[in-house]
Amino acid sequence: MFEHTGKGQDAGPLAQVTGEYLERPAPRSLRDSFACVWTHRMPLAPVRQVVIVPDATIDLQWLDGKFRIAGPDSFVQQEIVAAGATVVGFRFRPAVATAWLGASAEEFRDRRVALEDIWGMKARNMAAAVRDHLEAEGIVGAIEAVLARFGPECAAADAAMRAAYTLVAEGPPSGIPLVPWLGRALGMSERTLRRRFDESFGYGPKTLDRILRHQRFLRLAGTEGVSTAMLAAEAGYSDQAHLVRESRRLTGSTPLELRRALRADACHRPSAINSC
Repeated sequence: MFEHTGKGQDAGPLAQVTGEYLERPAPRSLRDSFACVWTHRMPLAPVRQVVIVPDATIDLQWLDGKFRIAGPDSFVQQEIVAAGATVVGFRFRPAVATAWLGASAEEFRDRRVALEDIWGMKARNMAAAVRDHLEAEGIVGAIEAVLARFGPECAAADAAMRAAYTLVAEGPPSGIPLVPWLGRALGMSERTLRRRFDESFGYGPKTLDRILRHQRFLRLAGTEGVSTAMLAAEAGYSDQAHLVRESRRLTGSTPLELRRALRADACHRPSAINSC
């Protein structure tokens, strides 16, 4: 159904503006581990491939009758998608995936990994249970029931790393270097900080900061009547040139190209960023 092609030069359309994307909060029984549940239905007309922009998240996805782990991505990814395919995703809360999966987030960076490769027979049993529940509960309900049944009993977020995520999202005071500031705030050496970030988020503080800042820009990108330079400043970039460099680095597109793509179909704007 999906073929992950990684980073390529022949980019297709943004996944965010392709097909129909819907998301809602995770059910109460799963809310400690997952922020939201999303479905992405691709159009019936064939699409060569879609572009997926880094958003600093890790998803447990259901597609083609199996579970897989997607992300965290550090650069733009491309996937070949079957026409009419529907993907269901459960987005992990920050600093939870490592405990839930029993594996470091670094193992999944820029990859799509079958859950079976991590959990073996347990993942196969989960997939079989979803298929057994489909008729009675529908795809999302079936997956929710299976995750509540098979998921780890104790998979709490790493409190220090959740705090670290919040600190990075808010950013250090102006003129203060990020990593030393984080180390002081969290009481960690730089070496420990980098190791813990790799385990929890899949990459270091500077990469997380870069991706979250670009997500702030994307949240603002649909604003009409505001220049890209003004949006760059509001998102936390030093100037528009800084935004352009980072946008090309993370997505392969300029900010103007992204704004045009996101405006092409206003009904898709909520899916343009990690909003849950």
